[in-house]
Order: sequence, then structure tokens, then C-alpha cells
Amino acid sequence: MTIDNRLPRRKILGAALALTVAAPLTSLHAQTSWPNKPIRVVVGFAPGGGVDLMARTLGIPLADVLGQPLVVDNKPGAVGSIAAADVIRQPPDGYNILFGATFTQTVNPSVMKGSPNVARDLMPVAIIGRYKYHLVVRGDLPVNSIQELVALAKSQPGKLNYASAGPGSQPHLLGELFQQQAGINIVQIPYKGSGPAMQAVLAKEADMVFDPGIANQHVDAGKMKMLATTSDKRPPRYPNVPVFAEVGIQGMEADAWIGVWVPTGTPPAIVDRLNKALATVLADTAIKKRFDDMTAEAIHMDTAKFRQILATEEKMMTSLIRDRNIKIE
Repeated sequence: MTIDNRLPRRKILGAALALTVAAPLTSLHAQTSWPNKPIRVVVGFAPGGGVDLMARTLGIPLADVLGQPLVVDNKPGAVGSIAAADVIRQPPDGYNILFGATFTQTVNPSVMKGSPNVARDLMPVAIIGRYKYHLVVRGDLPVNSIQELVALAKSQPGKLNYASAGPGSQPHLLGELFQQQAGINIVQIPYKGSGPAMQAVLAKEADMVFDPGIANQHVDAGKMKMLATTSDKRPPRYPNVPVFAEVGIQGMEADAWIGVWVPTGTPPAIVDRLNKALATVLADTAIKKRFDDMTAEAIHMDTAKFRQILATEEKMMTSLIRDRNIKIE
């Protein structure tokens, strides 16, 4: 007797269909089970700077929402490009995320050779906040207003200097813009982040810095003097500090947008969960207060709005880079 091992056609088709459906369901389960281990948060600037403080402020509450610890890993240098390149090399599984400033994507490729292609290789997840920069000078510099600083700089071309968070950073570009708009000549001294730049001014290695709010305690203690802000309104904490436009220096309004990226190819379910977790944390009153203390603003913008900010900033910065002929070898 011969046994026919062939399955009926309908059973074969049914089995094939079952396999086709099972594959994406398995993949979906893997995505929605994220995270099931600690998440590495890569920060492109030194400890103590604005981006680092934001990352650490959000770290514990974000870990509570996601159910896994977040471990901050500072990789300063090249204005965030070293950290961006590190995250690009990681698997797109949601366990390595970049906390950085938007100029890593919008400025670095235009001024710095060998910068990673963040626009192609990293996916923007969300804006988490923004800083307004304030021009602060060392406490013993013989000026008490922006007008006096400009007059001193004009009397000593090339003698005064300013600390930056690195070539191509927002503080560097603001220094270039300040020179252009005020008609002065001051020299950049680059550091690996806003934290070290501020310390340089405290140590009198540098005369001034465009600070994202981390110098407040030193301003309060009289060790630094805040002369003007890049905001469109006076900072609530320092109502006597004028906006640049109030003292006749136009075009200095600038935001430092801080965002979160993941490697391109990260599953949409993971990106969506991370985005929603960030929105939950940033809506918390205590977190907003912590940001206020840093003279920053807690903001949540999803991927679509994040892309709009990137496009606007790139257009503005490209114009400045061209006008000042900024190149970094």
C-alpha cells in the first residue's frame, strides 16, 4: 500500500499564509517589548554643559516611564560629531540614543571636514528643550554693559577673546555674529563644551562666553557679569539684562534647540514609544521648574516638527557661515 504524504492544496496555502502573518507579528512583539535592558544615552558634550544637564535632568524620570535605567555616556569633541558618529555605528534597536544640539546636523557638515551625515544616518525623535544664550563676562573685566564691552573691544581690536563650546558650536557662531553685528574683532578660544568654556571664564583664561544658562550661580555670586541675552525678551530671572536689540545690536536672536536622535532604521514602534515617554516627562511641572532654573525651556516637539526646526536652522546658519567664511579643518 502506498501512503500519499502530499497535503491538500488548501492546507498548503493556509500554512504559507500562517507563516507570512507570523513573521511580522514576531517582529512587532520584539519592538513593543522594548526596552528590556538599560539604555545608553550618548551626550556629545562635556559634563556640566547645557545638553548634559538636560540629559541628566530627564534621565531618572524617563527611566521610570520606560522601566529601564538610562546610563549617560559623555563623548565630547567636534561639536557633537564624535557622539553622533558613535550612535550611528550602533544597532538600530533603541538601546543607544543621542542627546545633542541641532547644530550637529545643521552646521557641522558645512564647516567641518569628515562630519558624520546625521541627516542620513540618524533619525530625529523629538525636540526636548531650548536654551537662550546670554553673553557673560568675567567678573573683573572693566565693563558693566554691552555698550561698554563694545567700546572696549573697538579700542583694542583682537585683544579680547571669547570661549566657545568648540569650533562650529552655537557659542562660536554667536561670537562670529556678535562681531559682525557690533563691528568688533574678538578672538575665539574653543573648548569641548559649554561647561569647560564657562570654567575658562571663571579662571580668567577667557574674557567672555555665550552661556546657555549654566553660569547663573556664578552671575548671582558676582563672579561673572551678564550683559545681554539672545532672547526676544529679558530673562525673568534677570530683568535688568537687556535684549541685544534694545542696545542697538540687531539680528542676535537665537535658540539652541536640543533634541534626541536614534540610528536610522530603528523600528517605528520604538521611536513612537520613546517619543511618547519624552512627552510625558517633559509635561511634568517639576521638570519644567528644573529647566527654568537653567534658564531653559522644556519643550516637546515630535519628529515632524523637529524636521521643520532643522530645516529653518540650517537655512539661517548657512547664510552666516557663508558671510563669515567659516571653515574648520
